[in-house]
Amino acid sequence: MALEDLAMFRSVPMSTVFYPSDGVSTEKAVELAANTKGICFIRTSRPENAIIYSNKEDFQIGQAKVVLKSQDDQVTVIGAGVTLHEVAAAFLMKKEKINIRVLDPFTIKPLDRKLILDSARATKGRILTVEDHYYEGGIGEAVSSAVVGEPSVTVTRLAISQVPRSGKPAELLKMFGIDKDAIVQAVKGLVSKA
Repeated sequence: MALEDLAMFRSVPMSTVFYPSDGVSTEKAVELAANTKGICFIRTSRPENAIIYSNKEDFQIGQAKVVLKSQDDQVTVIGAGVTLHEVAAAFLMKKEKINIRVLDPFTIKPLDRKLILDSARATKGRILTVEDHYYEGGIGEAVSSAVVGEPSVTVTRLAISQVPRSGKPAELLKMFGIDKDAIVQAVKGLVSKA
């Protein structure tokens, strides 16, 4: 498994980095990449994931998607690929009476800074990123760079901190603290700091 690929391709000048989260967005990423000048990298996930988007969904480079939203969201959670599906933890949090706003970035470079900042402001400045990538150079670092200097916005990151080993996907997600349970705990921790 590549856990450094986003960092490598984000660092290439004039590159576009796609990270689709289901079959529909993957198809749209391939179409957009074929029609985009410069180097394009599409990161896909190995497991069969549920379909999130309808075939009519419009995807554009640099435009994130709001997957879940309510009027009283307390934390913005950003994930892509397999971790976006783990953010199904959002539904578990209904039991906890915690509402979260869930963003799918679709492209990591360019990143939808405006939507991320608007969402952060709507959730008391709290952002949680979750990714199956090393801390260096991935989604969390891209989001942190996008919001640096913004008053009252904090980014908490869940990512891989060591060289992984083989195992079943669910076991590995749990082992490295990026599964549903870890997301719920991180969100609760952010909300309790209020």
